[in-house]
Amino acid sequence: MNIANYLTFLRIILAFFCIGFILHNDLKSIFIAFIIFIIASLTDLLDGMFARRNNLVSDLGKLLDPIADKILIIGVFLSFLQLKVVVNAWMVSVIMLREFIVTGLRLYVLKSGEVLEAKRWGKHKTVSQVAGVVIIFISLLLFRKFPQNNFVIFLYEKVAYAMMWYVVFVTLFSGVYYFWINRRLIKTF
Repeated sequence: MNIANYLTFLRIILAFFCIGFILHNDLKSIFIAFIIFIIASLTDLLDGMFARRNNLVSDLGKLLDPIADKILIIGVFLSFLQLKVVVNAWMVSVIMLREFIVTGLRLYVLKSGEVLEAKRWGKHKTVSQVAGVVIIFISLLLFRKFPQNNFVIFLYEKVAYAMMWYVVFVTLFSGVYYFWINRRLIKTF
């Protein structure tokens, strides 16, 4: 265990607090959830920085880091879905399907001693998902505070929804790309 892995475990714990505050479903708790989400997202940035800078990259970290990301992102999207906020069930299903298939592939390959890391498009997918969640949080908070404001309504109903389409597209593309770059390894199993 090292500081990078501790930060990854912290992100998992923060994910459950974030989900709980979202589901409490009032302006104050959603704001707290937003702050927790930002802190949890920063742990993702920091654990990678610490791991690379201090040569702390480990197989546990390579495997656990993306799982922590999935717990946070999928948990938040499911919470938004439950509140009927911008997110549709099919969008969350597509995101979950991609995440579970890639994680399953990683676990399958791991038993042979190989560890598949997140590649460039996987990192872009994570950034787009975090940005999507941030936009949804901001639009939701503004909509709850100023429900009659036309700009806020546009942000909530159009911009946040368009961002979810982008997130779904990048998530799907990164999944296809992940399988493409690992096709030779997949064929050996």
